[in-house]
Amino acid sequence: MKKIKCIIVDDEPLAISLLTSYVDKIPFLELVFSSENPILAMEYIRNNGADLIFLDIQMPEISGINFMKIVGSELKYILTTAYSEYALEGYEHNVIDYLLKPISFGRFEKSALKAQERFAVHDTVSKSYFFIKSSGQQHKINFADILYIESIKDYVNIKTENQEFIILETLKSLETQLPENFVRVHKSFILNRDKIEKADVRNVLLNSGKEIPIGETYKSEFFLKLKK
Repeated sequence: MKKIKCIIVDDEPLAISLLTSYVDKIPFLELVFSSENPILAMEYIRNNGADLIFLDIQMPEISGINFMKIVGSELKYILTTAYSEYALEGYEHNVIDYLLKPISFGRFEKSALKAQERFAVHDTVSKSYFFIKSSGQQHKINFADILYIESIKDYVNIKTENQEFIILETLKSLETQLPENFVRVHKSFILNRDKIEKADVRNVLLNSGKEIPIGETYKSEFFLKLKK
């Protein structure tokens, strides 16, 4: 199973430092971003995505509950707070666990294992295909058949070798469901690495003849993944 990309959002620097040290001890967790500012965290998620958020509920700018309402249930959450009365409301969202401060490493590890189990079930179910709803029908799409996925405003176009499917979804949400051979190369494109014919610093040419631009933000990670 690939590492779970996680984010820490807490308005207390000491809390971030503690959780960071805990994450570093868990081999299947990868901390990709942390911030005292929930607005900056939202911006990071919008541009890069993530799998799991360790989220403080009581913050001055935006509460954790409102944060989840804005970001949505595409990501999974482990809530952290010193106030137990928020637990019930938190579980109405896509919450894996609830950690009451002060948080011990043992309790944190149990929570991380819950997250690993949740993601492992997801990976097992969708390891070679997934189902999407398009034109009022459910369609089974094999990952191996996908050429690329393109964002078109509030929709995405999943392009296979023989068909295309327009669905009401976001690239960020789909990215968490795709296996490791899919790579984000642009704010509007995810492509299947197995379908690449050639690439230069500006564009990728797929074996179907489709040319896809490489965004500056994604360039370094893209070429690193090509070497794997």
